[in-house]
Parts: sequence; C-alpha cells; structure tokens
Amino acid sequence: MDKISLIAVIGGLSVILAGQALEGGHIGSLLQLTAFMIVIGGTASAVMLQSTPKQFVAGVKMLRWVFQPPDFDHERVIRDIVNWSQAARRGGFLALEGAIAAQKDPFTKKTLQMLVDGTEPDTLRAVMDVEIAMFEHARRQSAKIWESAGGYAPTMGILGAVLGLIHVMENLSDPTKLGSGIAVAFVATVYGVGSANLLFLPIATKLKNLVAAEVATKELIVEGLVAIANGENPRLIETRLRGFLAMHD
Repeated sequence: MDKISLIAVIGGLSVILAGQALEGGHIGSLLQLTAFMIVIGGTASAVMLQSTPKQFVAGVKMLRWVFQPPDFDHERVIRDIVNWSQAARRGGFLALEGAIAAQKDPFTKKTLQMLVDGTEPDTLRAVMDVEIAMFEHARRQSAKIWESAGGYAPTMGILGAVLGLIHVMENLSDPTKLGSGIAVAFVATVYGVGSANLLFLPIATKLKNLVAAEVATKELIVEGLVAIANGENPRLIETRLRGFLAMHD
C-alpha cells in the first residue's frame, strides 16, 4: 500500500470540507447528486469517446497502481543479470535455459530465449527496443485517460453551473426552488475543478512516473542481456547496469 497517496487523497478532501465548515457553511451542502452526475458522468463519457475500449479499460485498471504500485526491484534485476552472466561464462548460453523456465515476466522470458537461441547482440537490442517502444506507447495512452479527465472535468463543472443557473432563471417566480438551483450551479464547479486538480491530474502524473519506472526495468534487462551476448565480464556488466540505472533515476 502506498500510504502517501492514501494520505494525500484523504487530506485533500478533508481540507476542503474543513474550509467549508470554518466559513460557517454546511458540509452537506457540498453533497449534490445532480452536480456529481453531470461532472463525473460527463467526464467519463468524454474520456470514453476519445479512447479505444482497450485503452479505457487498461487505464481504469491502472488506477490501483496509485495505492498499490508495482514493485520494480531494480536491484534484484541487476543481481539476476549478473548471475546469468556468470552462468553463461561457465556453461555457455544454453546454461540459461533453466532461467527461462523460471521467469514469470513474458518480456524477460522472450529476451532470454533470444539470447539462448544465439541471436546477434545488435539484432537482440533492435527487436526488444521496438517491443519496449510499443509497450511504452500503449501504457502511456492508457495512463493518459486520467490526464484527459483532468482537462474535461472543469469544463463539465462549468456546464453543470450553467445548467443550474438555467434552472434558477426558469424558477425566479418560485423562491423555494432558487436555493437548490444555485447550489447545483456552484457545487458543480467545485466538483469539476476539485476532481481535476486533487485527483485526475495527480493520478495521471503518478501513473506516467510508474510507467517510466516499468520501461526503465525493461531497458535494464535488454542492456544486461546484450552485454552478456557480447561476452562482457560480469563485474563490468554490473557496473554498467548501475550506471545505466543512475541515469534513469
């Protein structure tokens, strides 16, 4: 669990509610179902319209990364590559067949298989670099739905405000309906601006950072296995990988 993300969400909402209470307002006045439906429903619809079904579903699934981010253990990756390098120096590339069977990550398994099959280092790098680029593009497109939501939500808030004011203008002769109309108008703006800046845009930024870390892990694997294919010394490989990792931190 990423506790800082949980604290940030709870803290952000608490500050808004506390500010409302300190100003003498009722917290319940911020709970407007109509405004919520307009802003969140309209934002979700706009995002779905601009995305493919695959991108949208993948982006929604990535939301859990905000609170339970994947464990990109770069140190473990470096240790594994050094061990593979030592095994290859002792028994050749075929000695790595056991390592292929033990891998759960399809990318690592595929790269190791190409190494064992005797693929030329330059070819190995070229093929896997293309795969990394395609993977990164797909991941970023999925994470981008939250950035798009951050752009649409304030506009939907304004739309909700306009609809609320229209309701007010239609009922000027009935004072009992003026309060609810004005409440929807202003609360919709709060929902739109608040959700964009407290949730959607920060979520998008965090997901993009996690995607970058995931891509760096894959690049680390390719860099290490290409070095093994070139027959480099395991100590030299470790030094290079740590330098490579420092460049991407």
